[in-house]
Amino acid sequence: MAHIKSLISEDEIASAVAQLGRKITDDYADCELTILGILTGSIVLVTDLMRQIEVSHQLGLVQASSYRGKTTEAGELRINLDFLPEIRGRDVLLVDDIFDTGKTITKIAAQLELFEPKRIRSAVLLWKKSRSEVEAIPDYHCFEIPDEFVVGYGLDYNGEYRNLPYIGVMDK
Repeated sequence: MAHIKSLISEDEIASAVAQLGRKITDDYADCELTILGILTGSIVLVTDLMRQIEVSHQLGLVQASSYRGKTTEAGELRINLDFLPEIRGRDVLLVDDIFDTGKTITKIAAQLELFEPKRIRSAVLLWKKSRSEVEAIPDYHCFEIPDEFVVGYGLDYNGEYRNLPYIGVMDK
């Protein structure tokens, strides 16, 4: 097992997610909201966040993956929208674990535009601002982090460590 150094504690995450939930509640008070979690990394954030949002909303999941096996470098992005709920005319909030290069959220948002939502915004737990390769930025984020490979709270390495209740940095 790799050594993992804590970067963001469980309590810090809980506080930030609660604050994000209040902000989204305020911003979407009079909207028809659909939350779309990007699998698999966002699953912990989505479940915690949707309990903090006090406006009626639908939930959907989008499968997207660009990491295979033990790599820490992204490969070709694969997106599966087969189980997308009806989003035509609705406000869509794409929720992901991390905004790294920004390519995942940008590509998914472009594909979602074909379904004619009212508006698409994004919310992420972590933002590696220094790694962004797109013009877009997340509409909501909880933490800006350095360019480190992180695990925990849904983020994995080779399928492991998603269960950690904090965000940690793996030793190289």
